[in-house]
Amino acid sequence: MSTATTPFVISEKLRQQFKDEGYFVLERVVPSEHLAMMREVCGEFIKAYDAEMDAAGETQQGLNIKGSRYFIHNRHKGTRLEQFIYSDLMAEVCRATLGENAYLFWEQFVIKGPEKGSKFSWHQDSAYVGTPHRPYLTCWVTLDDVNESNGTVYLLPYSRAGTRDVLPHTHDPVSHDLQGYFGSDPGDPVIIPAGSIACFSSTVLHRSGFNTSPNWRRVYLPQYSAEPLRRPDGKLAAFAEPFLVNGERRNGRA
Repeated sequence: MSTATTPFVISEKLRQQFKDEGYFVLERVVPSEHLAMMREVCGEFIKAYDAEMDAAGETQQGLNIKGSRYFIHNRHKGTRLEQFIYSDLMAEVCRATLGENAYLFWEQFVIKGPEKGSKFSWHQDSAYVGTPHRPYLTCWVTLDDVNESNGTVYLLPYSRAGTRDVLPHTHDPVSHDLQGYFGSDPGDPVIIPAGSIACFSSTVLHRSGFNTSPNWRRVYLPQYSAEPLRRPDGKLAAFAEPFLVNGERRNGRA
């Protein structure tokens, strides 16, 4: 596991792979103190959601199902999560993929409970924005070891997808997710230990399976864009917190 003071440089080989195939994977790069912090914050959020559901006499709120699955998004402000979001490690990742400008666009925990959770169809993250935009970056940060039995992500490289454009997607009325690929390629499973990051473009097709293991599968997912992303009405699609501006670190401050 890396330490907070260890300088980290992404190789030219990985930078080129991102350009050619849309992704790269960094194993065991998250500093141990950041990994512990994200696990703690994740647990605190789960307890808070469970308490809200108990108080309301419910077992489900939106997409969150008590003891089964949680999608906890955009709660980073005022928490320790910013220590990781705006860390030296993530600055290097953003420079290697987006360039000298990077904005925090979105962040969330995606948690699949033991022998539960849900699967996600083949999709591109860009399909959810709803307006033309420069591709942004998804950082799939593992808080647990991930493999095919606990619902890891599968990536379809550009060379096998046959495109890097945003494809038409259909809406699933049951799961409410989008599906943009209907081919037979199963994709490449991301099998990595806790403290690793799968970095992929928002135009990379990806999916995930069920968690059939007896343990939780926790992932933290910050996303960064090279410029503020806007909806057709001109409003921000989500966040646009400046991280890098012309190479200068802003760390969320305008």
